[in-house]
Amino acid sequence: MKKKAIIISVVIVAVLAAILIPLLCIPRPVTGKIVVIPLTGSITTDQSSLLSGPVITPDLVSHYLTRAEKDPAVKAVILRIESPGGEIAPCQEILWAIERFKETKSVPVVVSMGGTAASGGYYISTEADKIVALPTTMTGSIGVISAVINIKELLDKLGIQIEMFKGGKYKDMYWGFRELTPEEQEIMQALIDEYYEDFVAVVAEGRGLSKEEVRSLATGQIYTGTQAKELGLVDELGDLDTATDLAMELAGIETAMVEYYQPPRVTIWSLLGLADAIKVRLSGLSAQDIILLEILSYSYRQPIFLYQSQLHPLVVNCP
Repeated sequence: MKKKAIIISVVIVAVLAAILIPLLCIPRPVTGKIVVIPLTGSITTDQSSLLSGPVITPDLVSHYLTRAEKDPAVKAVILRIESPGGEIAPCQEILWAIERFKETKSVPVVVSMGGTAASGGYYISTEADKIVALPTTMTGSIGVISAVINIKELLDKLGIQIEMFKGGKYKDMYWGFRELTPEEQEIMQALIDEYYEDFVAVVAEGRGLSKEEVRSLATGQIYTGTQAKELGLVDELGDLDTATDLAMELAGIETAMVEYYQPPRVTIWSLLGLADAIKVRLSGLSAQDIILLEILSYSYRQPIFLYQSQLHPLVVNCP
C-alpha cells in the first residue's frame, strides 16, 4: 500500500511538472516598444558630409521623433547622445522638439550619454525625464563661447586691403578686419550674457535646481558622469542597458522590444562636401590658404554652446 502511494505521488509530481515547466518556459508577451535614437556629432543646421562627419540637426531630430510619435507601439524613447554641443539656435530648436514630442506622445524620454554629452549636448538633454551617464562621460561645460578673430595684421602682411562699406554703426564689428572698440566689446559680452542666462534657466527648469545653484556649476567646467550625478546634473550612472531598464520602469512595462533607429543614408547632398574638398585640393591651395578662406567665409562670429576641446570655426586653439 505504501509503495502504491509513493508511485501515485511520483506520477502526480510528474504530471504537474509536465504541465508547469512548459508554462514557465513560455516567454512573457512583449508589452511595448522602446526606441533608441542616435544623436551623434556637433549640433548645427548644416547637413553632414563625408568630411564633416555626422551632425545633429533639428530636422534630423524631428524626423526621428515624428517616426516614434506615429508608432502606437512605442512606450518610451531613449536619446543616445554623443555630442560636444554646437550652435545655439539648433540646440534650442531640438529642445523644443523634444518638449513637443513629450506633450503629444506622452511617453517617457530618457537620455543615455556616451563618452561626451557636453555644453549643447547637455543642453538638449535637460528636457528628458531621466538622464543616465557613464561614470567616465564628459558632460557639463555649461556656458557660452564666441570669438571675433582679428586678421588685420595678417591681411597687411599679405598685401590685401579691404574697403568696407556699411550701413549701421556696428555692421562691421564681427568681420575681424579691425579691433573691436570698448563699446563693441560690451555689446558682444551682453549678447554672451543673455545666452548664458538662457542656458542657466534651461538647466534649472530641467533639473529642478535653482538658478543660483546652476550658476555655481555653470563655469564652463567639464564634469565626469560621477561628478555630474553628485551635483544633480544626471540621475543615474550606467550604460544603454541601464537607460533601457529605466525607460521600461518609467513606462510601467516589464518587457519591451528595443528598436534602434538608424541614421539616414548618405545622400547626394552630403557628397557635395567631398566634391568641394577635392576641388580645393586640386586648386593647389596651401593649408594656410585654406585656413584663411575658412576664416573669411564666416561673416558673423555667433556665440555657441560648445565644449572647447572640439575644433570649431569660431574657436581657435593656439599653442
